[in-house]
Amino acid sequence: MTTRRDFIGKAGMGIAGAAAFGAPAVHANKKTTIRWRMQTYAGPALAEHVVKPAIESFNKIAGSEMQIELYFADQLVPTGELFRAMQKGTIDAVQSDDDSMASPTEVTVFGGYFPFASRYSLDVPVLFNQYGLNEIWDKEYAKVGVKHLSAGAWDPCHFATKEPIRSLADLKGKRVFTFPTAGRFLHQFGVIPVTLPWEDIEVAVQTGELDGVAWSGITEDYTVGWADVTNYFLTNNISGAWAGSFYANMDQYNKLPDRLKELLKLTMDSSHYYRQWWYWGGEASLRVHGTKMELTSIPDEEWTQVEAAAVKFWDQVASESATKKQVVDIFKRYNADMQKAGRPYRYS
Repeated sequence: MTTRRDFIGKAGMGIAGAAAFGAPAVHANKKTTIRWRMQTYAGPALAEHVVKPAIESFNKIAGSEMQIELYFADQLVPTGELFRAMQKGTIDAVQSDDDSMASPTEVTVFGGYFPFASRYSLDVPVLFNQYGLNEIWDKEYAKVGVKHLSAGAWDPCHFATKEPIRSLADLKGKRVFTFPTAGRFLHQFGVIPVTLPWEDIEVAVQTGELDGVAWSGITEDYTVGWADVTNYFLTNNISGAWAGSFYANMDQYNKLPDRLKELLKLTMDSSHYYRQWWYWGGEASLRVHGTKMELTSIPDEEWTQVEAAAVKFWDQVASESATKKQVVDIFKRYNADMQKAGRPYRYS
């Protein structure tokens, strides 16, 4: 803010300068810093890894030209309202998955953890950059005034629970915090999906409102405190990697000069790369050296029932629209290619 005293003082200097040079004072117009507000799906502890380093890097390089103010889960708006807030311009950008922020697109169901769509984290960027998902996402979000900026992978989806899970029967009646589509899929095995604000999960597990979470891998369980309130970690997973993205209000994005668009892209790529090694190393290390949760497994002969159910679920989703069928067909083609490629891409 410019105070009255500052204004008068600066005006006086301008007059003095004009008199000294015998010409009117000309003041260069300073460029206004572009300011964006971005909200992530992640709480503070998790955001320290999945987004904050990248945004700090962007701000450092962009300097006075542009600054992004980062907000954590539910800080400005509830996660389920992120899309609408961004579409309206209440916030400028979002880091989330399509499913959690309830985006009204044909691809929303595939965000987060679409059952068995991936086995490894590298599957996600390959699907988007080499198998055509980028083009589909771009088209779908352009219809609703949002720019899909960049997709990347996070961790696999596992159960962390208070009671052990060693068979499919043990899943029945478990009240679990999970993603909408994952919950829809798991419901057939007796799981009761529960939706709560992210920051309330730890307390909900402690009080018995929740029996566990199926929201992440073991790295996040330790990072955000869930490993402190659960006792068991199920090694079987329903997806090899969470698929999430960065998005922006289309009008705000279009106003950016090309240089800042390119910087934003590079920053997001650095964020994706950080998560690749942070999660990959963390998942293995904490299974081997972690002391807070006991590892359990459902036998392969039982788990094949879940994998078979996923194939039926894919076909069910594909029948809902032409765009969904296009995405499912890509998943099928990709996984068939990986299976034929053999080791190390897929193991029989």
